[in-house]
Amino acid sequence: MLDVKRNLTTMTDFYELTMSAGYLDEGYKDKIAVFDMFFRKVPDGGGYAIMAGLEQFINAVDSLKFTEEDINYLRSTGAFNEQFLDYLRNFKLHCNIWAIEEGMPIFPQEPIVTVEGPAIECQLLETLLLVTFNHQCLIATKANRICRAAAGRPVMEFGARRAQGYDAAYFGARASYIGGSSTSCVMAARDFGIPASGTMAHSWVQMFPTEYDAFKKYAEMYPDNCVLLVDTYNVLRHGVPDAIKVFDEVLKPMGKRPKGVRIDSGDIAYLSKKARQMLDAAGYPDCTVCASNSLDEYIVRDLILQGARVDSFGIGENMITAKSDPVFGGVYKLAAVKEDDGSYTPKMKLSESVEKMTIPCLKKVWRIYDEDGKAQADLITMADEVVDTKNGITLFDPIETWKECTYVNSTARCISTPIYENGKRVYTSPNLADIRKFCKAQVGTLWDEVKRFENPHRYYVDLSRNLWDTRSELLKKLSK
Repeated sequence: MLDVKRNLTTMTDFYELTMSAGYLDEGYKDKIAVFDMFFRKVPDGGGYAIMAGLEQFINAVDSLKFTEEDINYLRSTGAFNEQFLDYLRNFKLHCNIWAIEEGMPIFPQEPIVTVEGPAIECQLLETLLLVTFNHQCLIATKANRICRAAAGRPVMEFGARRAQGYDAAYFGARASYIGGSSTSCVMAARDFGIPASGTMAHSWVQMFPTEYDAFKKYAEMYPDNCVLLVDTYNVLRHGVPDAIKVFDEVLKPMGKRPKGVRIDSGDIAYLSKKARQMLDAAGYPDCTVCASNSLDEYIVRDLILQGARVDSFGIGENMITAKSDPVFGGVYKLAAVKEDDGSYTPKMKLSESVEKMTIPCLKKVWRIYDEDGKAQADLITMADEVVDTKNGITLFDPIETWKECTYVNSTARCISTPIYENGKRVYTSPNLADIRKFCKAQVGTLWDEVKRFENPHRYYVDLSRNLWDTRSELLKKLSK
């Protein structure tokens, strides 16, 4: 098993340490800061992303500790004095951390993780936080797109061999399961309780004197889960006929039924239709047809639209690497600094690009649902605000402020969940199967227009009036 609770304290960029040393030297050891992680665009031009990776982030935070080996290495760089190295030696987390729970649909610009605590601690968490959530959110989002394209048909993640390393295969399998798939990765299946799936490779078929011999041996060994790969030589001339022969001669006398055949090349729409006809005619209407071969959500959708007789899909590199848009792009930005009197000074990054300007202050995210449970919009508020929807609530676009909408008969749920309080964990991660169910249910609260693959309806993420006013005042001040 990969050590999911290994010490990842030095999984950080070097400048996080040099900045932290500077904070300590300046007397900022106890200076409280607020940082937000958010992202600016949904991969593949989609309407939403999926939150994933919180459990792994918690495991890493729980194991934070600078070892003597770490201290000795940092000393060898010549960049740090003994005062700072001693601080690291005695490092202890004091932060408050909020996050949106795994499986929840998330949207650009809203804080998906907020960290409040001593500036040095906030800074040292940055890289670890980003690498964890950027990867798993990306893969969960891609998997969810593909599984939605499959329209209820099972999807198997086959991508371990194409992933960017062991961790990407392992945690990518976890994220893809949240998004809706199973996995062929044995280690991930074992450790995370994910259903393991898989059939055979072309090499199995090639190892035997004939395709029939290969199929016969496999059926004898796995009569309860016999899925045969039928495209090694010729799907319709040899593959499916040999499979049917084995079903008749091996499985039928045992009182067993075949699970399926898999097609991994060629015109899958055409071949699946012909294979279906042959299987039905032979008395195996319950034998499923699985398709693989560099599939993605668009090919899966098109196969279904073309009437392909495919019952399940195996997806490799396009899922495990999110090949079409392989960077999630989450960032971690300073939002406020707490003063000695307990007040917060808002902090904001300006930019020539409006979408790159940040949202200041310690904040919460609320999701507004209509009376049927459909998500209507998200509202970012100051942390001390409470959203009251009894008399309706009017939201407005923070950029195009003339766009506003009043929601009635709605409810508001705060989705910024406490994870750590003063460095102590207060949150217990659900089991992975429950996260997957939660994801499916929460995606179900989105309007179909938001779930379109192309040109999805924009789901609004708005600011409360108080937060918008604060941001506008700060913008004017900083622009002078």
